[in-house]
Amino acid sequence: MSYRYEIRLSGEGGQGLVLAGKILAEAAAIYDDKNATQSQSYGPEARGGASRSEVIISDEEIDYPKAINIDLLLALTQESCKKYHKDLKDDGILLADSDAVTEYPDIKSKIYKVPIISLAKDEVGRVMVANIVALGIIAELTKIVSIDALESAILSRVPKGTEKLNLQALKIGRETGANLIAA
Repeated sequence: MSYRYEIRLSGEGGQGLVLAGKILAEAAAIYDDKNATQSQSYGPEARGGASRSEVIISDEEIDYPKAINIDLLLALTQESCKKYHKDLKDDGILLADSDAVTEYPDIKSKIYKVPIISLAKDEVGRVMVANIVALGIIAELTKIVSIDALESAILSRVPKGTEKLNLQALKIGRETGANLIAA
């Protein structure tokens, strides 16, 4: 049986969502030998404006590279949750930053409320790695890419000198994701 898994990482510019999407797609395509595409969109303001990155992972050729029937939505802002939850499948997953998202849609999807940005700040010491914390949670919730592949992709994509910090963020995300229960 074939599969197509669509992920939308959404929030605001400056949160590293494009990098996170590239890391996820690279982990799937290069290290796990799956088919993957990644696309992005952000507002004209870039930092602080709306931002999203989409990743599609499949075991077959990907004929349309845009996510339209989302399996997992990461929402790091209230605006992104409100704007994109309508694209979630009924059996999908909404992973929301619980500090930023306070109003949740009435949906059939599983909802996971996690203080992702606070975890990055408090547990890792840097807000800028919230995107990697989120990838760790996503990896644990979905098993869509292997941890080895994700680690390899992180090491190939993050700025030199930040590798240890980003691997720590991935570990915190994985530990958090392994213990989550849907709201």
